Amino acid sequence: MYSFGVGVEKIQEQSIINERSLKKDNFIIMISTPIILLVISAVIVLWAILTYNRLITLRSRTREAWSDIDVQLKRRYNLIPNLVETVKGYATHEREVFEKVTEARGRAMGAQTIKEKGEAENFLSNTLKSLFAVAENYPQLRAAENFLELQRELRDTEDKVQAARRFYNGNVRDLNIKIESFPANVIANTFRFTKMDFFEIEEAASREPVSVKF
Repeated sequence: MYSFGVGVEKIQEQSIINERSLKKDNFIIMISTPIILLVISAVIVLWAILTYNRLITLRSRTREAWSDIDVQLKRRYNLIPNLVETVKGYATHEREVFEKVTEARGRAMGAQTIKEKGEAENFLSNTLKSLFAVAENYPQLRAAENFLELQRELRDTEDKVQAARRFYNGNVRDLNIKIESFPANVIANTFRFTKMDFFEIEEAASREPVSVKF
């Protein structure tokens, strides 16, 4: 009888210990769960902020890179009227060529989107090839200092356009990849980041004036 009583007491003691342990575990869980959730939330918020800032940086770099292209294109547009007038002084009867170059220049200057700009620049480059082809037929023109200087400036501008284009397209690639990649695309879609177009121009066409021999 005594042994039975001792056994019951031990069972009761163990039950109390287990109950206390369970309460302790529940308390720890109750305290730690909000902390864990808070840490997870903080990590998510921090990631979202970093991702957003990264997208902002990439977009800003891309826009700055486009500004560099725009500067060089405007320089090119400013050179063309002088170039046309110089050639016109030696080849007055090539009116159609001059009109096409002027028209192409206006089209390029008026292009609104990057895609339109690329197409217009290619068209302008092709008309410039015709202009330089005309120059080939006039030895005095090809030897004129003014014409040579304009050609050098155009060559320099063409090189800068190509360098700026490569830099811009590299930034566009990085931005578009970030926008399309998961989970960054969640932030991109939330804040309406959109992919940007590559600036595609035919390098051979844009460098055509360089190939003219004097």
